[in-house]
Amino acid sequence: QVKVVESGGGLVQVGGSLRLSCKASGMQFDTFEMGWFRQAPGKEREGVSYISRTGTDAYYIDPVKGRFTISRDNAKETVSLQMDSLKPEDTALYYCAPRLENGGEWADLVPGDFGYWGQGTQVTVSS
Repeated sequence: QVKVVESGGGLVQVGGSLRLSCKASGMQFDTFEMGWFRQAPGKEREGVSYISRTGTDAYYIDPVKGRFTISRDNAKETVSLQMDSLKPEDTALYYCAPRLENGGEWADLVPGDFGYWGQGTQVTVSS
């Protein structure tokens, strides 16, 4: 049974940093691209960053480029999201998930292309 568990969220002031972690189990982790998503109150879930199976390639949405860094450790079956220079608009529930099928441009991916969602971890940035 595939399971992903996110952790590392919290309350931080503007300009602060957080490091989110996601532990996966029940799957051959190194065969899946992984993604981080977020969902703010009243908004749809959006993809934030994706990482290739080997960790050599990554994608970021424009609002987080230069501030967030995604990484993975296949031996530990974990994927992380380092978030720096946080802004109030980064406040959301953050999720990680494996991509269900390969192929296509990362910029065209939607949450429906991923599965096995966890409970998420809350990130709140106070001004």
